[in-house]
Amino acid sequence: MFDKSKLDSIAQQKAEWEEKVLNPALKKFPERKKVFTTISGTSVERVYTPLDVADFDYEKNLGFPGAYPFTRGVQPTMYRGRFWTMRQYAGFGSAKETNTRFRYLLEQGQTGLSVAFDLPTQSGYDSDHPLAVGEVGKVGVAIDSIEDMKVLFDKIPLDKVTTSMTINAPATVLLAMYLAIAEEQGVPFDKVGGTVQNDILKEYTVRGQYIFPPQPSMRLTVDLIEYCFKHVPRWNTISISGYHIREAGATAAQEMAFTIADGIAYVQACIDRGLDVDTFAPRLSFFFNAFTNVLEEVAKFRAGRRCWARIMKERFGAKNPRSMMMRYHVQTGGVTLTAQQPLNNIVRVALQAFAAALGGCQSLHTNSYDEALCLPTEQAVTVALRTQQIIAEESGATDTIDPLAGSYYVEAMTNKIEEEIEEYIRKIDEMGGTLAAIEEGFIQKEIQESAYRFQKEIESGERAYVGVNKYVMDEPPPTNLLKVDMEVGRREAEKVRRLRAERDQKRVDEALARLREVSQSDENVMPAVIEAVKAKATIGEICDVWREVFGEYKPESFV
Repeated sequence: MFDKSKLDSIAQQKAEWEEKVLNPALKKFPERKKVFTTISGTSVERVYTPLDVADFDYEKNLGFPGAYPFTRGVQPTMYRGRFWTMRQYAGFGSAKETNTRFRYLLEQGQTGLSVAFDLPTQSGYDSDHPLAVGEVGKVGVAIDSIEDMKVLFDKIPLDKVTTSMTINAPATVLLAMYLAIAEEQGVPFDKVGGTVQNDILKEYTVRGQYIFPPQPSMRLTVDLIEYCFKHVPRWNTISISGYHIREAGATAAQEMAFTIADGIAYVQACIDRGLDVDTFAPRLSFFFNAFTNVLEEVAKFRAGRRCWARIMKERFGAKNPRSMMMRYHVQTGGVTLTAQQPLNNIVRVALQAFAAALGGCQSLHTNSYDEALCLPTEQAVTVALRTQQIIAEESGATDTIDPLAGSYYVEAMTNKIEEEIEEYIRKIDEMGGTLAAIEEGFIQKEIQESAYRFQKEIESGERAYVGVNKYVMDEPPPTNLLKVDMEVGRREAEKVRRLRAERDQKRVDEALARLREVSQSDENVMPAVIEAVKAKATIGEICDVWREVFGEYKPESFV
């Protein structure tokens, strides 16, 4: 894009500026610190010029929105056509309580649902299991059976909303329940839209909500993907998640690199099953974090789209442009929220949501300012939703596509993050792929080292954290926090015991026996799981069949 003689002239002018303008100013007014870095630790230059993007190729690296390599976004008109889906993550207590919150959010203008499940549900245990004591309904909603799922979506037509479900090891079970109640509502599967996270690989590296060993877990993941592209064509079959990788301490580049590496593993597993890449890839989706350094985050999203498009085209031979699109949901950074001066979190979330909008997300969850203290109150979740709406309607960020394109800094940062992603992918390939890298502890160690660096910067005061290590103030104890009724655990346990006493046990036993038989074969498990949940088998009973067939995963420790 730049003529060599012009670049030489700019280099000469920059040298003269440094000598005659900059250096005298620095003697009088020294800069705040010797080295400036992003949150990820990447150095930031004083000023960026065409010299920093001298090799930039517009056609190769940028192009146009909705066209390969999708650096500028996956839709030709982006938000000039319609805004991203505003999908607030919600779930606590019982299905009835969460249904009330869902309906409130829809009344306030939310355009999609996102379900948070409690830890027993995520771990495949019923609410009356001994390991569930004290955790039922705490960090999400308790779902034991199809009866709970019916209450959760009571008076919510499943052909009118899309639903995202953050569930991984038992993803097939929760999707089966959702499809079964859609059927009861008279909604055909081809009208059901939404996303299930279904990303087990990141559970082994950072999050820990796995149940079964990697290989059978990957089999369940691929079974769901295969079933949906045949029968539930509007369903996003997996949400390959960098969010939790970033929350664990990864840099922006690591978040994107390790997520793409997981994506490569899933695509390869589907191809190994015998599936054509263009049959399932258009319904793969992603899930990323957004931190407060706006420009680094925008560069991260742009670099990720470009990398994924090239991988799908060049590595996997995808022909359908939709197979090359990195479509993704963003959630603002939960780990960045502070219990100190919690109202400051409104500003953090606004900046993070602004980064997601400038970066071209397809859906967005904005965290509530009180989430470092409790589950979101109704007031806090309303402020979070209004933050999205103000950015969409008032900020101007949605009026033009990829508004930061051409910024010397943003383009240079996009290129740098892309280079780091490609280097990580190369290393992981050399190890034998993502599963091998997980088994060696490579990904875990890389994230741990980044988390340690960042924490040291906070504790030393090298990196300012307003309200934590700078501008600290005495505060009264917080009030008006949302508290989950501790009785919910007892009530949910009683409910699941009553279900077992009243259902047709013979039908349940037959359905579970069929599931066991299918799980021991190469047959897709989804139809058997759907029949089991229709028979009112619980999530714990279904997962116990798989614990028996597949075993449970016990991780090694990496020092």
